[in-house]
Amino acid sequence: MMLSLSVTFAGSAVTGELALPPLANLMSSLSTTAVFIIPLAAILLSYDSFVGEQEAGTLLLLLSYPVSRSQILMGKLLGHCLVMFITTSCAFGATAGLLLAAGSEYSASQVVEVFAKFILSSNLLALTFILIGYIVSLRATEKAKAVAGLLFVWFLLVLIYDLLLLSVLVSDVGFMDKQLLNILIALNPTDLYRAINLVALEHHSSGAALSMIADIDLSATAMYLIMFCWIGILLLISQKSFSAKPL
Repeated sequence: MMLSLSVTFAGSAVTGELALPPLANLMSSLSTTAVFIIPLAAILLSYDSFVGEQEAGTLLLLLSYPVSRSQILMGKLLGHCLVMFITTSCAFGATAGLLLAAGSEYSASQVVEVFAKFILSSNLLALTFILIGYIVSLRATEKAKAVAGLLFVWFLLVLIYDLLLLSVLVSDVGFMDKQLLNILIALNPTDLYRAINLVALEHHSSGAALSMIADIDLSATAMYLIMFCWIGILLLISQKSFSAKPL
């Protein structure tokens, strides 16, 4: 929450003045920050969900109860999703509320619409990385290996892949077919998250942001469907991994 408020109300301090930026620039800054923090928080929340219990000996006890492995998995997922949902909703919701209370130049309808979409996409991103955390936790033999593997995945998807594709988006992409660009965006949930939030700001954007939106040839509906496909595939892999996990 403090990070969200700092970006919103103090982000302009680097220019030598304190002023609220245009809504598109504000949400771009928040999504740039969130794309690093949310996946990291999600994997740190979920990395020891199974390997940690196996090391402590409580997983075998849990499986002795009259519940299926699918029910255990969904119970853990529900708990972790609630934690991330409450966290992101409070952080970004409080920011939106303070913007409205401050009597900024943004209209109430704009703030509510943009922040509602931002909170939704943020929670989908968190859910994606929670499931990635489950898969690694189910396959790892030690907690240290699980957290190391997940940090490598985070570094690869959030930093390397995301920054390379972002560089392509802000440069001249005339040499690259838009269909290929769409595929590259769809292959990484963090880039889907960025693209969803860029397209959500289409009516409030200008300048470089409009240029980046023009390079994205996917509708918001299509990107949400792809994100749900990511979640469905990762959930299926998690269930298969847990069902096949020996004790």
